[in-house]
Amino acid sequence: MSCIANLIWIIFGGLWTALLWLFLGLLLCITVVGIPFGLQCFKAAKLTFAPFGKKVVTNLGAHPIANIIWAVFVGWEFALVYVVAGLICCVTVIGIPVGLQSFKIAQLALLPFGAKIV
Repeated sequence: MSCIANLIWIIFGGLWTALLWLFLGLLLCITVVGIPFGLQCFKAAKLTFAPFGKKVVTNLGAHPIANIIWAVFVGWEFALVYVVAGLICCVTVIGIPVGLQSFKIAQLALLPFGAKIV
């Protein structure tokens, strides 16, 4: 079931969103200071490409300073976009699974450092 859901996800926007995360990661990896942040964008791109069947496990104590920097500058904006998209999708019954995936990605977008995708 998750294979079909991931295929539908990829067709209707998952590919483009993952490419945007990948592009942002590449931009951040240009500088030495941005490499850790770029790597987190690659993690988000991997999850955004095919989120069904995966789970995000956060560890807030792993890198608290990096998570705070990320959340203050860009994380809250990314998470807000995913939460709003999730709420819009959850309006219809057929959109609830997509909305739940958006909430999962919002969790990773807000605090990516120390988070693992299983």
